[in-house]
Amino acid sequence: MINLYSRHLSRAAAFYTELGFVETFRTPATGEPVHIELTLDGFTLGIATIEAAQQHHTLQVQGEGRGIEIVLWTDDADAALNALVAAGAPVLSPAHDFLDGHLRAAWSADPDGNPIQLVQRRRP
Repeated sequence: MINLYSRHLSRAAAFYTELGFVETFRTPATGEPVHIELTLDGFTLGIATIEAAQQHHTLQVQGEGRGIEIVLWTDDADAALNALVAAGAPVLSPAHDFLDGHLRAAWSADPDGNPIQLVQRRRP
């Protein structure tokens, strides 16, 4: 599980829902949430408000979005990047082959600037 901190929790949750994540938990259960968990293929992503991290846990979270990256495996890195770009996400690095052509990857970012690597295995 990875936790991200967001200035706009509902926007971040909607972004990951569009990628196929399904909400599995939120707190509080009613009203405006301060933490939401989503899952995709057994991977759990938690998203919490920056304010909750600061107020409830005294964390010095700034929300700059560069401490981690989300890695999503796909069958087509180019198509996955194109879909994100069409939805308004930025390109951080265009799709390219690496590791002697065994992998193809591209980078985008979520609405809070957290990098997302889209990677696929290439046939040798």
